[in-house]
Amino acid sequence: TTFWREGRINLIDTPGHVDFTAEVERSLRVLDGAVVIFDAEEGVQSQSETVWRQADKYKVPRLCFINKMDKLGADFEGTVQQIVDRLGVAAIPITIPIGKESDFKGVISLLSMKALYWDQDPEGTKYSEKEIPEDYKDIATKAHAKLIEKVSEHDDALLEKFLHDKEITQEELMQGIRRATIAYKIVP
Repeated sequence: TTFWREGRINLIDTPGHVDFTAEVERSLRVLDGAVVIFDAEEGVQSQSETVWRQADKYKVPRLCFINKMDKLGADFEGTVQQIVDRLGVAAIPITIPIGKESDFKGVISLLSMKALYWDQDPEGTKYSEKEIPEDYKDIATKAHAKLIEKVSEHDDALLEKFLHDKEITQEELMQGIRRATIAYKIVP
């Protein structure tokens, strides 16, 4: 159990191994939401697909977290594409990595359009926010535009602004992501 802002969060870490399918099923019945973790090198595994289908059964809103970007063979874009292809969902990145494998340095938040670096904190609790590196500005701008477009497709309030070329604020985008995620339309 942990607390964040005014809320209480109970974390239930379920094993991903096939031997624990029944335990995962029992856990899914009581969840308000789930974070599904994918290895950037291994991508979507068969057991991940099984757990995903179980979460569908109980209508559990999800977000995906792609970890191990520093691992040899890490492929962020490939893993996102596997999530789309194998799980049949509208997976929409809200961060993109800066580098990969031994060159992995941090991530770019497509919400704030800032680069986040964990510098020398081995625990990952402290980070610094900086401007997006020059060689990632074009990539980040395109990914940000795609994020807005994809979320707008699933949110009437944002679609109206998007179609009329009106600015969508970070707060509006976050609210749209939340609404679309809870409605099972997207998976951030």
